[in-house]
Amino acid sequence: MAEFLPTLRTADWVALDTEADSLHAYPEKLCLLQISTTAGDKLVDPLSGIDLQPLWPELKKHRLILHGADYDLRLLRKNHSFVPDRIFDTMLASRLLGEREFGLGNLLQRHLGVTLEKGSQKADWSRRPLTSRMEDYARNDTRYLKPLAEILGEQLQQKQRLAWLEQSCDRLIAECAIPTRSEPDLVWRIRGSNKLTNPSLAVLRQIWHWRELEALAANRPPFFVLSHETLIEIAASAASQRPFDALLPRHFSTRRKDGLQEAIQQGLQVAPHEHPHPLRSQSRRQSEAERLRFLALESQRNKKAAELGLDQTLIASRATLLALASDWEQHKNELMDWQRELLTPNPV
Repeated sequence: MAEFLPTLRTADWVALDTEADSLHAYPEKLCLLQISTTAGDKLVDPLSGIDLQPLWPELKKHRLILHGADYDLRLLRKNHSFVPDRIFDTMLASRLLGEREFGLGNLLQRHLGVTLEKGSQKADWSRRPLTSRMEDYARNDTRYLKPLAEILGEQLQQKQRLAWLEQSCDRLIAECAIPTRSEPDLVWRIRGSNKLTNPSLAVLRQIWHWRELEALAANRPPFFVLSHETLIEIAASAASQRPFDALLPRHFSTRRKDGLQEAIQQGLQVAPHEHPHPLRSQSRRQSEAERLRFLALESQRNKKAAELGLDQTLIASRATLLALASDWEQHKNELMDWQRELLTPNPV
């Protein structure tokens, strides 16, 4: 690291990517940093005990080139409290150019004629030593980002959309820097839970927390213990006094069965007045004026998207249009400048 920092300090550009072990460990951790500069492609091992603190100030001095930066930024903030000042996201750039296939492999093939190997996408990046195949895969994730960014940046400049990318990247940095807070009454409400009865929800809440402890103890993602779908089925069966043993995986240990049964019993013993209730959306009925404003905004968005060859949701989602239709002045600042300009009808 001491030898690399001077190279990083004087680099004209820096491309960055990360690898984690989210498919193999719980909670996930940063397992690898890939950093490319004019001097070459380096792999930094956060698991080696190396002191990474000198690295972050140097990275912060650069406009980092990433692809699909959302996950990387959240991982770096959560694990190392690192938030960059400036980025160039090649995925965002390609989408703002109207590209429909914006995976890194697709973009490199189309713009540079480079074919990436996909074999290590789901590898366990916490394993050591890395295989030579994993090392090659990791380096390739950043090796070509600079020439790709140059091509996309030039095309954005020609289309007068470079400011759109800058605003979008700034927004992404800000959003990813916000710590996620788990709501105790929401965290266990997995997909399908709103279809359960109140007694079933009480059971689900208990067995979800039991599964969480099991996952942490085993250092394995929760779905390795029991899937969401199985939790839902067990909660429904237990609350209606139906057998659920057939729902359990064959490898399920006696210890886990006992722990699951105890959690179920705790859920069944919850008093009816303490049962959780299904969450219902608090949708407000639109007034006729709001409906007309929504339709006008939707028409304006769709027209601009068609003219520019963009995905409509890049300009504004349906939820955003509904909010703007209810109160434009209150919500207009939630839009980026370029989005607001596109949604404002041209004067006749």
